[in-house]
Amino acid sequence: KMAEVVKELQDKAYEAIELAKKSGKIKKGTNEVTKAVERGIAKLVIVANNINPKEVIMHIEPLCREKDIPYVLVESKEDLGAAAGLPVGSSAVAIIKEGDSLNIIKEIKIKLSK
Repeated sequence: KMAEVVKELQDKAYEAIELAKKSGKIKKGTNEVTKAVERGIAKLVIVANNINPKEVIMHIEPLCREKDIPYVLVESKEDLGAAAGLPVGSSAVAIIKEGDSLNIIKEIKIKLSK
């Protein structure tokens, strides 16, 4: 079962993406995110829940668990794309250099570990 969308985590995740986009580095899209996770360079992975078919993104969560990378599910690929500065939706985003999002990622990790 996929993790459920937690509103508070979702908002923090969008904020982290926006900060990392300006001051760090992000990867967008399933393939880029998968590579970042496999290489162990992702600091935070955010995946949209409204992706069809689900098979496209289903591998990401177990991979994150295996690599001990924090994983947040958000409701909407449109909002995820917008947070990443895209004119279209995005299935997944990975933060690979935190920049100013470092503290928010720490907060997210604490919340996820509870």
